[in-house]
Amino acid sequence: MTEILLYVSAALVSYLISGLNPAIILSNLIYKRDIRNEGSGNPGFTNFKRVFGNKFAWFVFALDIIKAAIPFVIFGFLFDKYLDARQFGVAYAGVFAFLGHVFPCWYGFKGGKGFLVNLATIWFIDWRAGVIATVVMVVLVLVIKYMSVATMVALVLAAISLLVFTVDSIWIFAMYMCCVLFMIYKHKENIKRLMNGTESKFHLK
Repeated sequence: MTEILLYVSAALVSYLISGLNPAIILSNLIYKRDIRNEGSGNPGFTNFKRVFGNKFAWFVFALDIIKAAIPFVIFGFLFDKYLDARQFGVAYAGVFAFLGHVFPCWYGFKGGKGFLVNLATIWFIDWRAGVIATVVMVVLVLVIKYMSVATMVALVLAAISLLVFTVDSIWIFAMYMCCVLFMIYKHKENIKRLMNGTESKFHLK
């Protein structure tokens, strides 16, 4: 019974917390404009930054990571305590956190692409894979200036690195890789623009 309760609560809490979208909340609260009606229409950090600038964009970045980290800390601990499966608990919570961000019940099941949720997930599964993902993403953003390419490449490498670091279960890799592949699918319009040479570049300033 405890195990069932743990799985159900991890799914629900992760989904509901991650479904809260900082870009939508801050755009409406501060600018009285809905980020979903601006720029590319994607309610995420990159579009928020392009539309509204740097002033509050990094709050969106931080809050997206924090909202994902909350269930990872909680259920990583609980899965470790009751099932001796911390990594599995984080990966399992990560799936529902990703689904909550991409398909939030709070906003008509229309959300973002989930790259920051996936980035937070990998840090809590294995910090070494998190370092790889973050370094690759930052380097690619600085060199080629395409955030879409940087995030997709970084998170694919992070997923593969889990196999190198020998995670507790192949299901951890499988769950995380599914989230990454679906995130790439969500970038299909970015991929089309990249092929057409019309993708916008990302600038820190």
